[in-house]
Amino acid sequence: MQIFARHYQTLEPLSIRVEGSRIRRVDPAWSTNMTEWPLVAPALFDLQINGHGGTWFGGPSVTTDDVVKTLEPHFGFGISRLCPTLITNSHEALATGFAAIRQACERHDWVDRMVPGCHLEGPYIASEDGPRGAHPLEHVRPADWSEFQKLQEASGQRIRLVTLAPEAEGAIDFIERAVDAGIVISIGHTAADPEQVTRAVDAGARLSTHLGNGAHGMLRRHPNYIWEQLGDSRLSASVISDGYHLPASVLQTIIRTKGEMSTILTCDAAGLAGCPPGVYREGSVDVEILDDGRIVIAGQNQLLAGSSVETDTCVREAVRLGGVSLATAIDMASRNPARLLGFEEVRLRRGSLADLVVFQFDESSGMRIQATIGHGELRYGRLADDAV
Repeated sequence: MQIFARHYQTLEPLSIRVEGSRIRRVDPAWSTNMTEWPLVAPALFDLQINGHGGTWFGGPSVTTDDVVKTLEPHFGFGISRLCPTLITNSHEALATGFAAIRQACERHDWVDRMVPGCHLEGPYIASEDGPRGAHPLEHVRPADWSEFQKLQEASGQRIRLVTLAPEAEGAIDFIERAVDAGIVISIGHTAADPEQVTRAVDAGARLSTHLGNGAHGMLRRHPNYIWEQLGDSRLSASVISDGYHLPASVLQTIIRTKGEMSTILTCDAAGLAGCPPGVYREGSVDVEILDDGRIVIAGQNQLLAGSSVETDTCVREAVRLGGVSLATAIDMASRNPARLLGFEEVRLRRGSLADLVVFQFDESSGMRIQATIGHGELRYGRLADDAV
């Protein structure tokens, strides 16, 4: 496979030769029309995607076929790796979802490569309105390492990221056990006081899940759990940069405070992403997709219930609202999550994993994906035949 495109960081025209799953050569290239060449970058890696097209990875009756058909469209958004995310639910529903993901990975090699790990978001979170977000109250419960081990077994040892609230009963002991087992712990959906946040980080928590969201509508000026996480340099932060979840000033503040290497872009796409506007029943909660694309708790237009857009849109909005370069936004949506979870960072150099996205970009239309390569295979779109 030969790719002719411009480097996403330097704009240098390149010829990239892919053999098997690896980049074998990267050479300078020349053409009379190279200013029209697309860009090439590491493909996107989102650590928090809940589903697509009406299917939730954590749905109570999700099947192996559901998982496969829900994963495949994400190549069209420039994503080659993602963490299917299961939110607060009954133990039975969570076990069913993780088992379906395991079976899909065992059945299809490309699924196994696309899913390097899973994300359990809850059920060990705050029960209060606001911090709980759209997670169903009836399934919120204390942190339970024994239950988690059963879920991990159902997943085939694929759970690599867990979001919990530090104040949940048993949370600190859970964090210590999880860290010893090589699992990344993230703080989220929390109403913790500053001391509880610090204890969680001391125990090994390394990330804040969608910082600035899943919070009370009104907070004490200071101290509070957002400031506490923002100010702790040991924590990286994921942000939903979809243009709705965070205003520009907050997005810029988080990026500048955490730094470009410790900020991770996620779309937090709901299972309803890709569905038309309307009201949908999700478990015990009615949610609504508004005409402008926001997903909210039905009956109002302020409390969000996940995102309807994908990671490519979050890259555009990080550039437009976050004030970062395109290259930085790409890295925050590809290399940073891979590094956090201990997976290979893709680089445009010989020997790197060939997980690549080829695209055009401008701030108004964002990333126009021409091709997505996953593990050396063309999974979406097409490549130009030559550089002429």
